Amino acid sequence: MGEKNRYSDQELMEFRQIIMEKLRKAQDDYEMYRNSITHGDGNDTQDTSPTFKVLEEGAATLSKEEAGKLAQRQLKFIQHLQAALVRIENKTYGICRETGKLISKERLRAVPHATLSIDAKNSMG
Repeated sequence: MGEKNRYSDQELMEFRQIIMEKLRKAQDDYEMYRNSITHGDGNDTQDTSPTFKVLEEGAATLSKEEAGKLAQRQLKFIQHLQAALVRIENKTYGICRETGKLISKERLRAVPHATLSIDAKNSMG
């Protein structure tokens, strides 16, 4: 029958579920980082606590800069996942953009937004 040049609709649906799950988690994480940036000033009910307590709690929270970097990274990840969903709709998902061959299911399960097969990725390295 030769080599498959795309995943079946059923396989695409399976990947879609994996991506949707990761997307939900990524968006939750992104919101958490954004909240830690916007509410990092301690403008909550803890305002009246003694300074030493604030300092103690401050060590346990992310700095705004760290949270900002994590939020940016998370946003990029979300965009990659959304682009993968578009490829599923176009039925081009899982096809290596270098070789035109199918990316292995194992790789796609690990990195659902991958656009390169392992071979192509390694040869670029």
